[in-house]
Amino acid sequence: MSTPLMIEAHNLTKQFGSFLAVRDVSFSIPKGEVVAFLGPNGAGKSTTMRLLTGFVAPTHGSARVAGIDVQADRIGVAEHLGYLPENGPLYPDMTPTGLLKFFGSARGMGRKALADRLDAVVAQCSLESVAHKPIGKLSKGYRQRVSMAQALLHDPEVLILDEPTSGLDPNQIRGVRKMIRELGRSKTILVSTHILQEVEPIAGRVLFIHDGRIVFDGKPADMLKGGKTLEDAFHSLTAQPA
Repeated sequence: MSTPLMIEAHNLTKQFGSFLAVRDVSFSIPKGEVVAFLGPNGAGKSTTMRLLTGFVAPTHGSARVAGIDVQADRIGVAEHLGYLPENGPLYPDMTPTGLLKFFGSARGMGRKALADRLDAVVAQCSLESVAHKPIGKLSKGYRQRVSMAQALLHDPEVLILDEPTSGLDPNQIRGVRKMIRELGRSKTILVSTHILQEVEPIAGRVLFIHDGRIVFDGKPADMLKGGKTLEDAFHSLTAQPA
C-alpha cells in the first residue's frame, strides 16, 4: 500500500502585478517526511507556503493538504494543518494560556479537548514558567515557542513552519531543532529556512527554490556530491537566474 501524500503543489504560480514571485512550482511530500525548504531571501519560500496554507490564492495551479484542495475547502485543510508563519502575529497583552484558549475556542475545540491539548503543548514547548505572563514581556525565543504551541494546539497531521529559528540565539535554535526532530516522528513537516546549517540536523530531503522555481529536490547528501560544502551547493544553485 502506497504512502499517502500529505502536501501537494501542482504548477503553483503567483504573480503580483508584473512580478512573478512563484513560477510553476510542483512537488509532493508523503506522510511522515520532514522536508527542508531552502533558498535565498526573496526566492519565493514564504509565498509558496502561503499558497499551500490558503493565505493567498494562486494565479495559476493548485495545492492539496491531506488530500483536500486548499482553495476549495480552507476550513477542511485547517483541521489537518498547523502553520507557523515567520514573525507570526501574537497579542502582546494576552498570556500564552489565554492566547491558546482563544485559538482553541476559535477552532471549535471542546472544553475538555482544549484543556488536555493546552497542557500538552505548554509542556511540549516548555512554556510552564511563562504561561501566565503577558506575551509582550516575553523574549523572542519564548514568543516563538508560543507561536509553535498555537500551531500544535489541535494536534495537526501536517506542519508548515516558516523560518522557525529566525532571530533566535544558538541555544534556542538547538531547542527548536530538537522539537522538529521529535515532531517528525509522527507528523509531516515542511520547514523553510535560508540557513544552511538548519538542513542536515532536521531533514531527510531538501527542496531548493531560487528565483521562484524549484531548482533542486533530493537528499542533503546529494547536494554535497563532488566534495561540495553546503555553501558551495548554495552558491552553485543561485549563481544564475532560474
